[in-house]
Formats: sequence, structure tokens, C-alpha cells
Amino acid sequence: MESSSMTNRLCLDFANLPYTSGDPRPHQTSWLELIDFLAEKSVISGPRIEELRTLTENDPKAAGTLLRQAERLGGAMRSAFAAMLGAERIKNEWAAPINEILAITEGHDELQPDHADGWKLGFRGRHEGLEWLLAAIARSGAELIAEGAKGGLQRCGNPNCRLMFYDDSKTHRRRWCSMALCGNRSKVAAFARRHGGEKARAHYA
Repeated sequence: MESSSMTNRLCLDFANLPYTSGDPRPHQTSWLELIDFLAEKSVISGPRIEELRTLTENDPKAAGTLLRQAERLGGAMRSAFAAMLGAERIKNEWAAPINEILAITEGHDELQPDHADGWKLGFRGRHEGLEWLLAAIARSGAELIAEGAKGGLQRCGNPNCRLMFYDDSKTHRRRWCSMALCGNRSKVAAFARRHGGEKARAHYA
């Protein structure tokens, strides 16, 4: 699967997880994909990563519950973001899963040791459940929704791509989820169309 980590909003990277750039068909996010995503985004680190990777074996009920919560959160955000792109009203049922995670994970940020000598700012949940793993994603989604449709939320200009991104460029003219992926494909297709037309005209001249 091609990485969808080319956006600059955590909630959009999460909402893009079920899609591969250029393929409109979604797939169901697996447990390992979720853990790899959280590790890539530094939500978890160190021994905690391997501990969570094996949770499906050690505590399948807890893993299944979190994965269902993640799927519900992702689905709600995708629906809300699609409504924003279409200048439509965001339904209460889409906001509910985001608010539930924010309520469950009530807690605070704190400085935590990072490796040998450094420190990082981490989140400590109100309790020791796993829902806190989704807290930063839910907050990111809530901030984007509160920002409204006039923000930089965009969908990739490739009609076969479902990935969304946040356009914070100076010109606000970004069209592609990634220039290296869909942007380059568009340029190649346009080049082929131009030169194919030139050959056809030369043939009949």
C-alpha cells in the first residue's frame, strides 16, 4: 500500500488510511496498520509499539474494541470531511464518535522522557484504557471541522483517487495528494494525450 502520510494534518492521514492513492476502492484497516500508523505519527514509541503489535494475541478483546473505535472514528471523519468539501451540513451522528473519544480520553499533556537525554510532550489519559491512543486524532479532526469549509481541506484532483489533504501552500492552488504520485501521473497522461494527438494529425496530414 502506498503511504498516505503526505498530508500535514493527523486527522487526514488517519482518514486516508483505507485508501491507496489512485485506487478508489477502500480496504479495511488492519490492527498492524493502525499500530504502524500510530508509531509513524509518534503517538506511541519504544517498547509500547511491540507490546501493542502482539495485543491481538495477548488481549484480543481489547484490540478488537480499539480497532472498532478507530474504524468508527475514521468513518465519521471521512463523512464529515466529505460534507465540508461539498459545502454540506455536518450531521450530529458524525460529530458524536469524535466527541466520545475526546470525552473518554480527558487528560493532560505532560513532559515525558524521550530516549536517553531528551524530553517530549506526551498525552496522559484520565485512565489506563487504550482509547487515549485515538485522542490526538480526534482532537485534530475536531479542530479541522471547527475551522470550517473555508479552510484548506481539499480532495486530490485525480478522479480515481480518494485521498484528502490540507492545502497550506502560499498560492492555495495545490491539486494533488502528492506530486510524486497523482501529480506525476497526471503530467504523464497529459503528455501522452498531446503527443498522441500530434502523431494522429501528422498521419492524416
